[in-house]
Amino acid sequence: MRRWPGRTCFYFETPDRISVCCLYSVSPTVLRTLNPKMSAVLRAACVLLLGLLWASVSPSSSCRVRIPPHDQVARVARFIAHTCDWASMATISTHKPVVGQPFSNAFSVSDGPEGSSSGVPYMYLTRMEISVQDLEVNPEASLSMSLAQTDYCRQQGFDPQSPLCAHIILSGSVVEVNGTEAGFAKKALFSRHPEMIDWPSDHNWFFAKFNITQVWVLDYFGGVKTVTPEEYFQASPYRKHH
Repeated sequence: MRRWPGRTCFYFETPDRISVCCLYSVSPTVLRTLNPKMSAVLRAACVLLLGLLWASVSPSSSCRVRIPPHDQVARVARFIAHTCDWASMATISTHKPVVGQPFSNAFSVSDGPEGSSSGVPYMYLTRMEISVQDLEVNPEASLSMSLAQTDYCRQQGFDPQSPLCAHIILSGSVVEVNGTEAGFAKKALFSRHPEMIDWPSDHNWFFAKFNITQVWVLDYFGGVKTVTPEEYFQASPYRKHH
């Protein structure tokens, strides 16, 4: 259990997943009513039960990120790609004075509406954007997404650079999409980034996707793990129900 101002958070690991739940505005007085002479195990169980009961009646409670087991690498990658709303994309610069050098920029992404993951990171782009101008010369790029942008790493006490703060690095290229796929991209992006609907129409926006050729995963100790595109797209980011 950890406490931040105005909330008490419980996090625990099971063979199936890591879970984090936060309760907002839980009274310290209520927590102190637990008998200090109780065994540590029983005390922890009571605190957890209190949390579950409070969560069932309080709209201000929030259950956080549930990550697939770290040995299911492809599922972890798909989970991160679906959970993250933005990514850092590195291109090869065409702009002076850094021509030919790596150039990283932030982009809003979505692989589908929440609960409808496709695995494909879609973007809403304009050719007025400097990184897009790089892509017109060389469409190859690298896309990085990290759970550091969610509450998970902070609540667990993981530094963004820690392998335990799960993140992925995608290698590939950016290509424009049209037709049915553009329709899906629009739904995917506008459902999670509604501000896009009102972006200036004279910027000639278009929908694009990141065409994945390799997936790199850092979510645990022991070094980076790789996943092929085939393994990545065959995996499901969702928890399996039996």
